[in-house]
Amino acid sequence: MLTKLQFSLSVTLLFACGFLYQFTLKPSCLICYLPSYKSQQGLEALLGRGRSIVFLETSERMEPTPLVSCAVESAAKVYPEQPVLLLMKGLNNSMQLPPNSTSPALSLLSAIDNVFLFPLDMKSLFEDTPLFSWYTQINSSTERFWLHISSDASRLAFIWKYGGVYMDTDVISIRPIPEDNFLAAQKSQFSSNGVFGFLPHHPFLWQCMENFVENYNPNIWGHQGPELMTRLLRVWCKLRDFQEVSDLKCLNFSFLHPQRFYPISFRAWRRYYEVWDTEPSFNNSYALHLWNHMNQERKAVVRGSNTLVENLYRKHCPKTYRDLLQGPEGSVTKEQGRGKK
Repeated sequence: MLTKLQFSLSVTLLFACGFLYQFTLKPSCLICYLPSYKSQQGLEALLGRGRSIVFLETSERMEPTPLVSCAVESAAKVYPEQPVLLLMKGLNNSMQLPPNSTSPALSLLSAIDNVFLFPLDMKSLFEDTPLFSWYTQINSSTERFWLHISSDASRLAFIWKYGGVYMDTDVISIRPIPEDNFLAAQKSQFSSNGVFGFLPHHPFLWQCMENFVENYNPNIWGHQGPELMTRLLRVWCKLRDFQEVSDLKCLNFSFLHPQRFYPISFRAWRRYYEVWDTEPSFNNSYALHLWNHMNQERKAVVRGSNTLVENLYRKHCPKTYRDLLQGPEGSVTKEQGRGKK
């Protein structure tokens, strides 16, 4: 009897040691995978719930900056009942973060209930759209602005297929957008493509994709992006200057006043990184485009600087502010006395 008991204990101990050994081989896996309830929900099922907020990463980068984290977190905060999607080209098709992922931003975002990370598969995305033949014939290695052009194409195809609101990853949401179908004016009679929203299969976006291919010119910055949107807008609408802070109606969509997303123009982008005597209220804005493409000086958001952008982070993306922002010494310093929310 004693011998059998000793044998049983030995077998149990052997299995336990084997489990512990496998566990120690992958010490970070408990935090690097997406929660199971998220990985079980497909993209189609999520999009069927209502209007999604969509962000794209067309590079292979898997380390989102604090600005990207703030953009996604702020959208999740403003739209708590809607799925907020971050589609990343570098994410594999297993719906899980890579086992060697150490990105604090991805860990932060994947822990937010209504934020979902998905792979960006352009070939699949462009199927059944005018962009498919263009994409399968293009040599991306020779394209000077490929990251931007591929992003311009992807956002058109995604919103046409599934509907929702597209936002650039340098857009901080501050209040809900009340429109289903809209373009955002960057200035009078000129459209941005950094924020726009449509219900699925809107004919405006189909014509944008056709024009994208027919008038493709990769050598002109913005030709496939805001210039494209503006070209088609002029076909659809009889444009006029905005009167005060009021939006324009164009057939079955709205053309929103520049104050809605661009109260600080691209020429004045540095104002976000300055200390204001009296900060603007942005009462007429739904979100703020921070013009990160203009930031060639690599200006950073620094904790304790009291700049406009630091205060925007503190208010609209508090988790990013708490966990990812660096102090003046260059290290991440969590705020004292604040627990995790």
